[in-house]
Amino acid sequence: MILPCFKLLAEPVDENARTMKPFQWAASEVGKRSKIGGIPFGIKEEDYPVCPCCKKRMTFYGQLDSLNDDYIIADCGLIATFICFDCNEVKAEIGYMLMKKKAHEH
Repeated sequence: MILPCFKLLAEPVDENARTMKPFQWAASEVGKRSKIGGIPFGIKEEDYPVCPCCKKRMTFYGQLDSLNDDYIIADCGLIATFICFDCNEVKAEIGYMLMKKKAHEH
């Protein structure tokens, strides 16, 4: 199942967020890839986690991107979240690390 896709826009709500420095070293799209639904960045469906209860492949729910060079996730990675709607189990993976792990398995 693929959920409808919604882009998440980071809106600063406090002074610390408003004064954060932007990325200096990352590609221009890094920091702007947060979303709910759709297809995750760089993770194939066959690599989605399996529910520990029912053993079915979980549904991609959303991803959170790195914030800036000080708060970067695994070298420009993302946190990808998955859910089993039948069992209400959830799993979070660092997207970049999952891609790297799968590349080493082949």
